[in-house]
Amino acid sequence: MNFDGILFFPVTPFGAAGAIDHDLLAQHVSTGVEAGAGGVFPACGTGEYHALSAAEASSVVATAVQAVNGRVPVVAGSGGTLGHAIEVARAASDAGADALLVLPPYLVGGPQAGLVAYVEAIAAASDLPVIIYHRGNAQYSVDSVRRLAANPKVVGFKDGVGDLAVAQLVVRAVAETGRDFAFFNGLLTAELTQAAYRGIGMPLYSSAAFAMIPEVANAFYRAYVDGDEARREQILDGFYTPLVALRDETPGFGVSLIKAGLRIGGLPVGSVRAPLVDPTPDQEARLAAILEAGRALL
Repeated sequence: MNFDGILFFPVTPFGAAGAIDHDLLAQHVSTGVEAGAGGVFPACGTGEYHALSAAEASSVVATAVQAVNGRVPVVAGSGGTLGHAIEVARAASDAGADALLVLPPYLVGGPQAGLVAYVEAIAAASDLPVIIYHRGNAQYSVDSVRRLAANPKVVGFKDGVGDLAVAQLVVRAVAETGRDFAFFNGLLTAELTQAAYRGIGMPLYSSAAFAMIPEVANAFYRAYVDGDEARREQILDGFYTPLVALRDETPGFGVSLIKAGLRIGGLPVGSVRAPLVDPTPDQEARLAAILEAGRALL
């Protein structure tokens, strides 16, 4: 897989009755690809994987694969309870996805041997390669990543913890194996930390903001790739910093604000599912002002 551009995590649109709006999802995904996404990650964190049944997650991936139509890689979410994860992994393979992002297991915390076995079980369930998501109750030791990197079906590592020392050791441990691995910064609003991640050998990052305001996310990405630090910091200060301040007011706003931003922009993607909550009218008004300030920077 060759990821050339921002990694796009689309939302999952819900209609008035709560069902997935697949036509709107296809439009949302296609718009993101046309805006320059380097890869599409449906039914993952921003897509509310935690709130989808296995059948719903599978249908989201199938719709995304059809909308992408081979233009960029499609990496489907898989995780939670092991049975659910395996069912979704097999369906993603049948739908034509290119890989899986292995999200943390449900609720319980296991020892490192158990986490390794969890990834290996999902990898063995289909013919798709897998990317490890290092986050929450799935925090892999350097030795565990080294062990998993010996499996040819494990092709990447996404960091959602933010311990740069551990992330650096992971990069170096995989380098010792000679594997061609994909490394991602998967922290919330990763633009804030990506300069540091690039320094330790993780050049790729996921951008939730791209889903709601791709023109600003692309401007930041171009400045990042071109090494235009003045421009990067201008967008960081004028858009991402106030966005993060608003995001941090309420748990789950890393997803809720993206859906609200899309609604503000005219795409009726619906509300988030419980346990997430939508922004208050005041928070939504402040989000609209932040989006307008971001566009003004262009």
